Parts: sequence; structure tokens; C-alpha cells
Amino acid sequence: MSIEISHVTKMYGDQKAVDDVSLQVKSGEILGLLGPNGAGKSTLMKIITCFIPPTSGTVTVNGFSIEDNPLEVKKQVGYLPESNPLYTEMYVREYLEFVAGINHVKTSKAAIDSIIKTTRLTSEQNKLIGQLSKGYRQRVGLAQVLLPSPDVLILDEPTSGLDPNQLAEIRALIKEIGKEKTVLLSTHIMQEVEAVCDRVVIINRGKVVADDKTSNITGRSRQKAIITVEFSGKVKKSELEKVEAVSKVIRIDDQKWVVESQGDEEVRGLLFRFAVSKDLTILSLNKEKESLEQVFHRLTSANENE
Repeated sequence: MSIEISHVTKMYGDQKAVDDVSLQVKSGEILGLLGPNGAGKSTLMKIITCFIPPTSGTVTVNGFSIEDNPLEVKKQVGYLPESNPLYTEMYVREYLEFVAGINHVKTSKAAIDSIIKTTRLTSEQNKLIGQLSKGYRQRVGLAQVLLPSPDVLILDEPTSGLDPNQLAEIRALIKEIGKEKTVLLSTHIMQEVEAVCDRVVIINRGKVVADDKTSNITGRSRQKAIITVEFSGKVKKSELEKVEAVSKVIRIDDQKWVVESQGDEEVRGLLFRFAVSKDLTILSLNKEKESLEQVFHRLTSANENE
């Protein structure tokens, strides 16, 4: 097990930034950590990386406790914060040599050559960091955290502010890195999670409100089912609204309707029986797949007015 978080709470005065969070991240897994601003994502990352202590609860990284063995934890973890602090007056290779020195990286020249190749910085290695585009600066940041060869990578908004080409390149790089490392990735970009992450954890108001494989999370039980149905003849809206379990009906045309209901399995059977009662045939019936963005919005906005 790479990261194990058990009943972690973090208080700032009377405010709970993280509220009794328990979470495990397995070795070799890319986990996407999602949540609205102020949900507690960055606080949780700072706790894992020993920047701040939890108010209560325990965290271990590769078996080392953040409380009892913080130096060992820091050796296990490579952390790239959203701000990506770099010495912009240094050259890329010069900067990586400096990072290798302070981390006591053995065979540093070979390690730097390898990291430059991995992060595709070969053509930029002799340029000043201050002259690089944001995309290449992100690559330098990744090179910096990878150079000491940590087992765990914690990346806070690693693609923030990048153009579409840079986004694709950095995502591909993270995916490649994830084949050998455990990666905890915080982002607001849903497409990034779907493209890169094996698993998704959604945090809202300091609590975990969803935790599942990326491929499964959009299939979670919905509060509402949305079904598009087409009949072989005309249907009146008033009649369709009377079908049990139907909560909302939207007309596309006289034969095609969007039906919103509680529980898609039940309403599909009821729609078939409705069609038979009207001597009609159902020509098509499709359940709308809930996107990750819709799941996120539903789970993080459900209690916003409480």
C-alpha cells in the first residue's frame, strides 16, 4: 500500500478543512482527487507531504508515518504544487543539477539525462527557465519531482493554464509516469481525470462523497434517470406525465420524448406497458449516460444551500 489515510481531520480554528477522511491509494495507481474550491483537496495533499500536521487521524506512505517518520515520508514523495516554484534565472540542466545535489542523487549526470529524456526537455535543456513556455515549465517541475526517483507523486493542478497541445502532452507524460509510480492528481478538469486516472475520489466540504474506478463512477446509482423514448405514433404529453414514476416530460416531437424519472429500470418497464396500452411500439429507448462532470455537480452541489 502506497498511501493510507485513516480518519484524518484538519481544523483551522472552528472550521473543518478535512472532515474524518479515510482513503487508500494502491501502488501503481493514478488517483484523481476532485472537489470544488475550498473542498479540502490541497489541505489533504499538504498533510500527506508533511507540510502541515492533521488535527487528528493518521497517514502513512509506504508504511512510514507522517508523524513518526516525516523525513522518510518526504523521501518517498515527489510533490508538485500548483504554483510550481522554479528558479527562473537558472538554466534547465543547471537547475536539475542543483536539485540532484540537494537530494544527494547518485550518478546524477545519468539520472538527469534520463529525466530530461523522459520529460521531453532535450531541446530546452540549455535554455533559461524564465524563457520557457508554461508547458515546458511544467515539464521542468515534473523533472524536478521525478529526479530523486520517489515512489509516490502528488500533483496539484499540474495542467492549470496550459493550452490544448500542452494539456495533451502533459497528460500523456503523467499517464506514462503512472505505469511505474503511484500518482495522486488534483484537478478541476473532468476530461483530464477521464483520460488519465484509474480511480476518482470526490471531496466536498472536507468529506469524501464518491470513491470508485473512473469507468464505474458515471454508472453510480442516479437520483434521477433520464431516458429518451420514441414511439411508433403520436403521444400526448398529459398522458405520458401520468405514467407512474415519471417526474418530468420534455417533448422533442409528437413521437419522441425525454422522460425524467426515479429509477430507470422501473420506468422502462412502465413505458413499455404504456406503449402496449396505447397500441404503440417503442422504436427506440436510450438511457442518457451521466458524465463525470454531471456526477461531480450532483455530488458537490446537493448540500450547498443547507
